[in-house]
Amino acid sequence: METARKIGHRIKLYGELVMFSHTLFSLPFAIISMIWAAGGLPSWRIMLWGLIALIGARNGANAFNRVVDRTFDAQNPRTAHRHLPRMLLGEKEVLLFVLINYAIFIFAAGMLNPLCLILSPVAIFLISSYSYTKRFTYMSHLYLGFTIASAPIGAWFAVTGKFAFTPFILGTIVMLWIAGFDIIYGSQDIEFDREHKLWSIPSIFGLKNGLRIAAGLHSIMVLLLIVLIPIRGLGWLYIAGLVIAILLLMTEHKIIKPSNRKVMKVASYNLNQVISMVILFFTLADFFLLK
Repeated sequence: METARKIGHRIKLYGELVMFSHTLFSLPFAIISMIWAAGGLPSWRIMLWGLIALIGARNGANAFNRVVDRTFDAQNPRTAHRHLPRMLLGEKEVLLFVLINYAIFIFAAGMLNPLCLILSPVAIFLISSYSYTKRFTYMSHLYLGFTIASAPIGAWFAVTGKFAFTPFILGTIVMLWIAGFDIIYGSQDIEFDREHKLWSIPSIFGLKNGLRIAAGLHSIMVLLLIVLIPIRGLGWLYIAGLVIAILLLMTEHKIIKPSNRKVMKVASYNLNQVISMVILFFTLADFFLLK
């Protein structure tokens, strides 16, 4: 029993390290992409290996980011509670965790098709290099969104093994959405970023301008979601979900208060997890019920 408890505790620590619940940001769009690419439910093999690839890449990238940012995390009062600053996990074991997850990702990509296998090292480079971008460019928010945008694009490749236009629209939507709420999240660290010479849109352009940029990115995201209606022949259920998602986005921008950590968690994470699930549910309902 004691051994099982220790293993369970270790798994819990790694789940917290990579913020596993945040998979809800990329997974719904990957599922939509898979189903559109397949014209219905993909085979169980595609779904299984696609999910394994997504989790492996995401866990590896998040853990690597924690290692790269460990010094800044320890100095920032908002992040000093994280696992590496508190030494709940060791740096070497986290790096081993990164390597294992990247190996799982490459293997899963190879089980999908040759295109996914060929592109897997490129994907690893992109999702790992994000960790350094805040040191030299305020475009780090968009780069983060760009790396997460690989989920719906990769999901399409997993099903078809071919390039297409639709997954890149989905990827751009994800990029703008992630970048927008990452700017909101980053507004909590304006002074810390300036003091430690870290680049972010709020620290460079100020709070008000930063939040305007975030709102602008989310506005373009909504326009692209609307563009998908004629391209994919989407119906009223998708439109209903889009209206709900827009209302949630408006709420997100309305409640922003950088001095209140609980409110910022709701604005940056909780509401966006709901938004992604709303889009997923109504898009799938539209696809399966109205076709």
